[in-house]
Parts: sequence; structure tokens; C-alpha cells
Amino acid sequence: MTDPKENPPPGSAATTPMGTPLAPAPAQPPTGNETIDAQVKALVDRWGADHSPEMIAEMIGTVLQMASDRVSRADLKLFNRSLKEMRMAARMWVPYKSVPKISVFGSARTSHDAVEFQTAVAFAARMRDAGYMIITGGGDGIMGAAQLGAGREKSFGLNIRLPFEQGANPTIAGDPKLLEFNYFFTRKLNFVKESHAIALFPGGFGTMDEGFETLTLLQTGKSKPIPLVLIDRPGGTYWKTWDRFNREHLLRHRLISPEDFQFYKITDSIDEAVAEVLRFYRVYHSSRYVRDKFVVRLKGRLPEASLTQFGTDFADLLLEGGFEQRDALPEEASEPEVSHLPRLVFTLAQRNFARLRMLIDAINAAPVASLLEAPAAAF
Repeated sequence: MTDPKENPPPGSAATTPMGTPLAPAPAQPPTGNETIDAQVKALVDRWGADHSPEMIAEMIGTVLQMASDRVSRADLKLFNRSLKEMRMAARMWVPYKSVPKISVFGSARTSHDAVEFQTAVAFAARMRDAGYMIITGGGDGIMGAAQLGAGREKSFGLNIRLPFEQGANPTIAGDPKLLEFNYFFTRKLNFVKESHAIALFPGGFGTMDEGFETLTLLQTGKSKPIPLVLIDRPGGTYWKTWDRFNREHLLRHRLISPEDFQFYKITDSIDEAVAEVLRFYRVYHSSRYVRDKFVVRLKGRLPEASLTQFGTDFADLLLEGGFEQRDALPEEASEPEVSHLPRLVFTLAQRNFARLRMLIDAINAAPVASLLEAPAAAF
């Protein structure tokens, strides 16, 4: 099986770490049957699909091939409902693509008088004031606290149908930015896909699941780089205990690498938590692959001394060549909103994405004289 992280072969589409095509891929026949393919194309044209019509045709072809595969009715129901949920969510995100967002996770059982609840309210309010919108699971507890702090206008709720504890909180109930999902996997994909940062408060299995999944995606390069902050009550030991488990049982047995601890920050200070998120985007804006090159968009030009230092400190990230600072590549023409940003371009050795996070931290610490404005990356 081909490793999805391998460099795409010549002529193939460039992809993000999440595998999203970034350059037009060669059109594939929807079914391979010339007569049916012509009818599918005619149907797409008649519908008026002027945005990526070849992709729409290919999706129709995939559905038709499921019929030939004699896929079970249960699987067809799952695929059908999943696609409907993804379409529903995609429509909701469109007006907010250029707005930075942070997902906040934590226990649905946290009481309103708990210190953790009040901390989540204050943190979300601070992130709102910094220009972020808040995404939660739409329930009560920490989710309700975060949306109380953010306010209805700056909140999204991604609810899940459960037989218990998951009714919408009063802040987001009835809002068009509240979605209800039947499947955890479509819901979780939307959390990660749309977030520019993730914050975890103390919680149960669900919180652990979201935290470890985020870490897995960051560690394997299957997600865009984002900051992950773990917030405790003042003087709390919840996340310190969790971190100790990681060090004593995962690191000690060489199940993870020492650098992997760079993926998250533990704090009991709201000021530190907010600063961690904002610092991540001080100079770094976003990144993508263009063919075999990894392209980092910057909010300002790096001094030559920083480039020289990166070449020494992060040589292990280079598959070949060095770090080149330049203007936008021709393949990025479809993103005019960030065309004015300088780029750091290099051939990434896709082995240790924690080291990539360390490079981003070094970029953000560089003495950049003048910072440019740009909308948040549209993921």
C-alpha cells in the first residue's frame, strides 16, 4: 500500500497533510464505462455544477460503482447519512472560512459552580476578544461554559445524538450554527478540520479521545499544525497526572519520542493558555504542500540570520536542499487572499512532525520587524 505521506509522483495532485487536493488532479472517468460517463457528465452540466464539475462527476461514479459492488444496505445507509452530514456541515462553515476558530473540549458533567467551569468561561471570553470563534460539542458542562464565555454570536455547536447528557446548552440552542450529528466520526472530522487551535479542559473518555486523536494526527502529519493547550484549574493536577503517565509509560518504553511533548502545553493560567495560541500565529500563518515542496506562509520576512540558523538547527527536516525564502508559488494562485505573504519553502523529510512544530516555534520567535495582515487560513 502506498504511504499517503510520500511525496506525490510527478503530475499528481499536491496535497495537504490531511490529504486534501491542492492542485487540480487529472480527471478520472467516473465509472470507466464511456456511455455512462457521458451521461454522468451531461447530468452534471445540466445541473449547473460550475465548481469542480469533474469531482462531482467522480463522486457520482463512486456511488454508481457501489451498486455494482453489491454493497450492503446497512453500509449504503451509513455512506448516505455520512455524506449528508458532511454536506450540512460544509454549508455552515462557508461564511466563516476566514475567521480563526478554536475547539474547546471537556466534561459535559462539570457543574456550573466548579472552578473549571468558570475558567472555561473566562478563557473563551479572552479568545473571543482576540478574534476567535469557539467550537464545542454544544452540550453542557465545559462546552456550555465555553459558549457562555464566547456568546451566541461567536459560537458553534457540533452536537451528537446520545440517549443521555447531550442536550444543547442554552447559549447555542436553536442557533443555525448548531448542528446535530448521528456519527462521531463525521463530527470529529469537523472539529479537527475547522479548528485553528484546540483547548482541552479536564474531562472523561470523550475528552481523552479528542486529545489523543489530535496528538495522533499531529504526530503523523495527517493534520495541519495547530496549537494544543491543556488547561487545568489553578493549582490543579489533572493534566500533570496525565502528562506523567505519558512520560512514565509511553516515553519510558519508547512508544513515543521526547520531541512529541512539543505538541502540547499544560497550564493552569488563562493568560498562558491564550498566549500559547496567539504566539503560534505570530509569524506563522499556514502551510501546504506544492508538489514535493512544503510551503510555510509567513506574516513577515525572516532575517537572513534566522534562515542560516534554521539550516543548522533543523537540518534533519530537510530531505534535500535548504530553506528558501521567496514569494508565493504559481501553484498557489487559487489563494489570492494570502498571495502577499512571504514563503519559507523546503523539501520536508516527513519523519518527525514534532520537529516541524519546533521549527514553527523558532519561526515565531524570530525577530521579524514588520508583520503583515491576512485572514485566517481557510482549511
